[in-house]
Amino acid sequence: MNTLLPTSTVGSLPKPSWLAEPEQLWSPWSIEGDALAEGKQDALRIAAHEQTRRGIDIVSDGEQTRQHFVTTFIEHLNGVDFENRETVRIRNRYDASVPTVVGAVSLDRPVFADDAKFLRQQTDRPIKWALPGPMTMIDTLSDRHYKSREKLAWEFATILNQEAKALEAAGVDIIQFDEPAFNVFFDEVKDWGVAALERAAEGLRAETAVHICYGYGIKANNDWKATLGSEWRQYEESFPLLQQSTIDIISLEAHNSHVPMDLIELIRGKKVMVGAIDVANEAIETPEEVADTLRKALQFVDADKLIPSTNCGMAPFARDVALEKLSALSAGARIVREELVTVTA
Repeated sequence: MNTLLPTSTVGSLPKPSWLAEPEQLWSPWSIEGDALAEGKQDALRIAAHEQTRRGIDIVSDGEQTRQHFVTTFIEHLNGVDFENRETVRIRNRYDASVPTVVGAVSLDRPVFADDAKFLRQQTDRPIKWALPGPMTMIDTLSDRHYKSREKLAWEFATILNQEAKALEAAGVDIIQFDEPAFNVFFDEVKDWGVAALERAAEGLRAETAVHICYGYGIKANNDWKATLGSEWRQYEESFPLLQQSTIDIISLEAHNSHVPMDLIELIRGKKVMVGAIDVANEAIETPEEVADTLRKALQFVDADKLIPSTNCGMAPFARDVALEKLSALSAGARIVREELVTVTA
């Protein structure tokens, strides 16, 4: 697209209260059967409409058709047992009950392609769809079969590539892989994490993105962030590798974080999704606050490569809070866009 500073969300948006309990992460569905299928499409339609109305240029699904950004995809795989659950430590931060890999993993048919086709029909703007990255997938289950994180990651990468190609065929313009695990397992990122991510994105004509954040504003994540000190430099580990990778767009958490903005220099030449909206705080940013974050980023990334975005998903927020934050994002981007046009005029 030709829009300067095109705005986008990174992940989830709140679901309507009739579809799932509001202001909760991973809330179960409130309806079932045919009503649920219809309700998911209605929620997708609303999400597309609200993003457009709030000035978002790259429209996403807002994760309206999935309960969890990782396990909803894993549910559709062969070789994973959801009855035989085990408790594991997620990203070295909190314990969760997760499904178990009990055999060879495979995918019979695309998981999200029909939903993506439906979203494509709702808007003429570019659309983006997020999938879990291979490393984050293996960190969200227990493995009793492969007994090797690397081996399982490569299997997942192949499956994700199948899914990504189906999304591309459904009309998706940008396919985003969510890899919060890249901020934790630095040795694995170097050894095979980026290579597995590239395998997931192999052969795509659609643009590819990787989203690496510090997580939703839940207590376990907030407690972890409190231990990271005055500067969060985790991106220093992955950015140089991603700068050399085939991935087109790299996202980072910026607003209200302690990430030094000059780390963007490490991904020079890539498009950068800069998080200018805090997802751990219900306070609505002012357009000027958003603009200030974007101006700081523009010291290190060319304007034609900057995509103003949210830090992460906004599922736990009240809907009016999330929508007001989207309005602030587009208003802040508009301020800076006009400044840039004035300078070049």
